[in-house]
Amino acid sequence: MVSRREILLDAAIRVLGERGIRALTHRAVDVEAGLGLGSTTNYFPTRESLLAGVVERFAERERQNFEDLAITVVPTSPAALGRTLGAAVRDSTRRHRALTLSRYVLLVESANNPVLREQMAVTGARVNAWMSAWLRAIGSPDPDRHINVIGNYVVGLVLHELAMPAPDFDPTDSIVRLLESLLAEDPQRASAVP
Repeated sequence: MVSRREILLDAAIRVLGERGIRALTHRAVDVEAGLGLGSTTNYFPTRESLLAGVVERFAERERQNFEDLAITVVPTSPAALGRTLGAAVRDSTRRHRALTLSRYVLLVESANNPVLREQMAVTGARVNAWMSAWLRAIGSPDPDRHINVIGNYVVGLVLHELAMPAPDFDPTDSIVRLLESLLAEDPQRASAVP
């Protein structure tokens, strides 16, 4: 059962994802949640506490979405991992659009907020752990380096699709090609690149 606190935080995520950081007010969250005015303030008396709660909740939801995907698949090839990542990217830009947009809004906000930046780093580390394990499973000679290449590529794909949606968007083939090219690298050359 979803608690009142979670209802408020899910409403805050929708406000962030659909209207941006300036629209995130206690009143806007109350209205979005369909709860009485002052409800958000009762749980989150300051804007900082509201933002901290949003990061905690979106991280929980993203982790659950990722784990739901991760427990159903054990990629053993670039093609299998590419299909998995392609499905995750499509989900993040379609079904979980507001959640994904709220993450990017918070990432930008964290540039000027060290506390928020630290929270965002912790949440990102969890996803990186899964991704690193998957890269090892498909034979990556340098998962620590490859996770940055794949991660940045996927972030770019997601941002572009969020900003300019394409009806036939399917990044699977391009992700597979990138994975194949990373695995084809000479391990000595890969370790020499900073």
